[in-house]
Amino acid sequence: QVQLVESGGGSVQPGGSLRLSCEASGFNLDDHALAWFRQAPGEEREGVAVISRPDGALYYATAVQGRFTISKDVAKRALYLQMDNLKPEDTAVYYCAAANLLVGGSYLLDVPKVYDYWGQGTQVTVSS
Repeated sequence: QVQLVESGGGSVQPGGSLRLSCEASGFNLDDHALAWFRQAPGEEREGVAVISRPDGALYYATAVQGRFTISKDVAKRALYLQMDNLKPEDTAVYYCAAANLLVGGSYLLDVPKVYDYWGQGTQVTVSS
């Protein structure tokens, strides 16, 4: 049974940091592109960061470039998102996702429908 479970969300002041984790089970992480998406109230779900496959290239949304870092630990079956210098506009529910595909690329930030598996989401609130 495939499962993705996010953790690490919370409330933080502007300029602060959070590290999100996503525990994966039921599939091979190396066979999938892995990503973080977020969705703010009244907004569409948007891609934040992706580990593409087969080359493992990293792609980031312009809004988070230089502040967020995506990584994975295959041995721990986990995906991470380190978020630094957080801003109020980063407030959203954050989701991890996995896609079993052969051709990767930056398009993975823009097409949520190609993802096969999703977590339940974790809330991140940035406010003073």
